[in-house]
Amino acid sequence: MFKHIVDNNIELRLVGIHHAEEMFKSIDSNREHLGKYLPWVDSTKTVDDTISFIKNSKKRYAANEGFDASIWYKGEFAGVIGFHGINPSIKEISIGYWLDENYVGKGIMTKACIEFINYAFTIYNLNRVVIRCAEDNLKSRAIPERLGFTKEGIIRDGELLKDGYVNCVIYGMLRKEWNRGY
Repeated sequence: MFKHIVDNNIELRLVGIHHAEEMFKSIDSNREHLGKYLPWVDSTKTVDDTISFIKNSKKRYAANEGFDASIWYKGEFAGVIGFHGINPSIKEISIGYWLDENYVGKGIMTKACIEFINYAFTIYNLNRVVIRCAEDNLKSRAIPERLGFTKEGIIRDGELLKDGYVNCVIYGMLRKEWNRGY
C-alpha cells in the first residue's frame, strides 16, 4: 500500500476499496460544496459508485497512467488528489483535487499539490504539470497561483456542470520553473 507522510498532520494514501465508505460519506455530505465545480458529484449516488472510481483509479495506476491518493488530516479523511491525463509525447500531466469543506483553508491541498508536483518532476520525469480550475472557483485557483504556476489561458465553456457550462482557467508549471515548493 502506498502511503506518504507530508507532515505531522497530513498523509497521502493510494486510494483503496477500504476507503470507499469514508470517501462516499464525505462526497455525500458535501454535495453542495463539491457539486458547484465537479461534474461527477451528482452521478456519485452510492458507495458502489465510489468503489467504481477506486477500481478505475487502480487500473490507471497499474497501467502507469496516473493515480489517485486519499488525503488524511489528523487521521481523518479530508479529500482526494490525483494525476490524470498523462501525455507522454510532451511529458505532461494534469493534477485534479477536491477537499471536504471541513478542511478548506488549512493549507492541506497546497501541501498535497507540492508533493504531487515533486513526484511528477522527479519520479515520472515529466516536463510540465497542468492544473485546470473553474474560473469562479477562487479557492481552487488560489493553489496554483500560490505555487507560482503560470496562468496560460481560459477555455470557454470548458466544463459542463449541473447548472451549465463554466469557463476553466489553465495553469501550467514547467520543470525548469519549479522550486520544489514555495
